[in-house]
Amino acid sequence: MEENFRDSIGTITEEGKRNWIFPKKPSGRYYDYRKYVSYILLIFLIAAPFVKINGHQFLLFNVLDRRFNIFGLPFWPQDFHLIVVSLIIGVVFIALFTVAYGRIFCGWMCPQTIFLEMVFRRIEYWIDGDRGAQMRLAKAPWTGKKIRKRVLKWIIFFIISFFIANVFLAYLIGSDQLLSYITDGPMAHLGTMVPLLIFTGVFYFIFAWFREQVCIIACPYGRLQGVLLDNKSIVVAYDHERGEGENGRKKFRKNEDREALGHGDCIDCFQCVNVCPTGIDIRNGTQLECVNCTACIDECDHIMESINKPKGLIRYASEDEITNKNKFKFTARLKGYTAVLVVLTGVLIGMLFMRNEVEANVLRLPGQLYERKANNIISNVYTYKIVNKTTNDIENVSFELMSHKGEIKMVSQESFTVPAEELTEGTLFIEINASALNGDKDKLKIGVYSGDKLIETTVTQFLAPRSYN
Repeated sequence: MEENFRDSIGTITEEGKRNWIFPKKPSGRYYDYRKYVSYILLIFLIAAPFVKINGHQFLLFNVLDRRFNIFGLPFWPQDFHLIVVSLIIGVVFIALFTVAYGRIFCGWMCPQTIFLEMVFRRIEYWIDGDRGAQMRLAKAPWTGKKIRKRVLKWIIFFIISFFIANVFLAYLIGSDQLLSYITDGPMAHLGTMVPLLIFTGVFYFIFAWFREQVCIIACPYGRLQGVLLDNKSIVVAYDHERGEGENGRKKFRKNEDREALGHGDCIDCFQCVNVCPTGIDIRNGTQLECVNCTACIDECDHIMESINKPKGLIRYASEDEITNKNKFKFTARLKGYTAVLVVLTGVLIGMLFMRNEVEANVLRLPGQLYERKANNIISNVYTYKIVNKTTNDIENVSFELMSHKGEIKMVSQESFTVPAEELTEGTLFIEINASALNGDKDKLKIGVYSGDKLIETTVTQFLAPRSYN
């Protein structure tokens, strides 16, 4: 083992230049499983913005208009606390999953890995060939054949990048809006078309050139491994006890008694290195660059079968299992993460059940005091906002004082309609006789009614002169 093998990464040369990775096309049972998972997730990713539930887009993250749909349920800025709790749950879940199973999310579920390995690289294998053919093509002069291959690949990559950018745009502005933009034509919406092309360029840059550097350099999740993993975490691991033996690795020779010579089962074929999409040698142990894609497991199992050795030299295992033969256990650390996750999930479920379909706020107009009127009446001016989170219009909406005797006067009509999934705001006056007040700052409880039905209550402050205490 070289002393400086951790001083650099496989994608950068000693001169600091990009070392292009040409991974061998993987094959095997784990790769087949990953393909099934990836295609299901790709279908979900592409379909989610176009699926409607009760008229709501299944997933929508319209940051500009502050409109969010999650699993068909509409959320508003007033529900931001629910989003925060959901994000915390996601972080705890990822921490729990990483402690138990390492970076398996990166290899099996991350959109970056799925698009790169299951879309772009498969196209590259189809056009350029496998590892050896790609390396020869890269070194070859720019002949007509190379130019045709490169141009064809770049055009297909750009088209797919443009498609991905449109799918993500559907998540941001809504699929209906996107389809209307497409119908109107790009010249009618240049303000949207220009950012779309910029994001297309970003996706093209990532998948055509930057590639595995995203996982190695840019992604913060990879850095968490050093904090979260321990010797009990299940990762893609090389069984060094079995592979090295007493006298280390040795190239395979037919009819040789490796066990008698003290050599391990690893025949130093480097196929696990050649198939790795990040260019690491898994035999050096758990590394930051490893995304747990299992390509090395499939390749090693194939080699072991070909030399009549048992499979599993590289497998899902913990360091503790390899060294001490200890099976996976649900440790106190995992129990702690699980307890926190269960509590937070319970809190989120409770908050979802308590979430109001109508939310009202009545606030005093900034910079305005009270007004004295005839017959000992004190008047305050307010602004109101009512959010209708349902898919139906709320009609005949009005306000009534519930805590004090007084009168609410609307600036416009006495009752109004709040359209479905809309925000209605306006101005109103509250007038109360000074004798009904308890001090210079009274807390008022206001009921919001739809006809005779109470649909929401809210609280606000009422100012009065100190002399009326």
